[in-house]
Amino acid sequence: MSLVRLKKSQVVIPLDVPRAFRRTYSRNFLTATHQTGRLMLFAGDQKVEHLNKDFYGRGINSGNGDPRHLFEIASQGKIGLFATQLGLIARYGMDYRKVPYLIKLNSKTDIVPTRQKEPYSELLTTVEQAVEFKKNSRLNILGVGYTIYLGSGYEPQMLHTAAQVIYQAHQHGMLAIIWVYPRGRAVEDETDPHLVAGATGVAACLGADFVKVNYPKERGEDSKEIFQEAVMSAGRTGVICSGGKSVPAAEFLKDLQDQLEVGGAGSATGRNIHQKPLPEALKICRAIYALTIEGRSLKEALKIYRGRA
Repeated sequence: MSLVRLKKSQVVIPLDVPRAFRRTYSRNFLTATHQTGRLMLFAGDQKVEHLNKDFYGRGINSGNGDPRHLFEIASQGKIGLFATQLGLIARYGMDYRKVPYLIKLNSKTDIVPTRQKEPYSELLTTVEQAVEFKKNSRLNILGVGYTIYLGSGYEPQMLHTAAQVIYQAHQHGMLAIIWVYPRGRAVEDETDPHLVAGATGVAACLGADFVKVNYPKERGEDSKEIFQEAVMSAGRTGVICSGGKSVPAAEFLKDLQDQLEVGGAGSATGRNIHQKPLPEALKICRAIYALTIEGRSLKEALKIYRGRA
């Protein structure tokens, strides 16, 4: 079943978007979601977040370590936004001008474990710098992203920065997407359903357009039911889940379909796309797009991935 396409008048524009930028916001939202309100985010920020272990090794496409592989997927694949750091876009964006970009404003490596130091991710780029870069590069930059580690000892600083990032992004008509991960020595279970729902509620209170979280898990409970709590807590902030480690395509697409059925607003996928050779990566992009944006069935999406549709 095809999804209903949104009209400009149907976009809910936050009140912190100035009147002069309301059309810009509406255009950015409709472009990023392909007029559906759902977002297919291709996550390409992991060269900092996970260093090279996601890009080299057994079972990983041999050319995955070259950053150009990410841009080829973003350029040729069906996606909503390609999220990565400004510096990487600056080095490759001139060859990929039609890609819809989201600038990830902060990132950190995973070298220092939580048991050694509470997680904290400082701004690498400000919203003003992202706006200036957009103006000078003339690239298709639709929004910005920022990560919060809820429960960390540095939570107050990150909450403050996130609130400023969202407000400033909206001042320029840009989308603001917040990654929220409960993480720190005070957090016993990062995927606790109530904690994940609390995280999506925090994103709503900050005014985020979308929030990216890890999928909640609880033994003995139906996965759809526990995820619905997070969707309800977010209200008008769209909830998208991290794709996680690479799994068989059928399993990944089934999980995504379950999320969409209970109100999930899309997906944020990195490894399950870019660790594949380019032809296969493009096929999984088409399958994710079919589920998320076109409202196709799981059966149809699998046919697309397998090259039968």
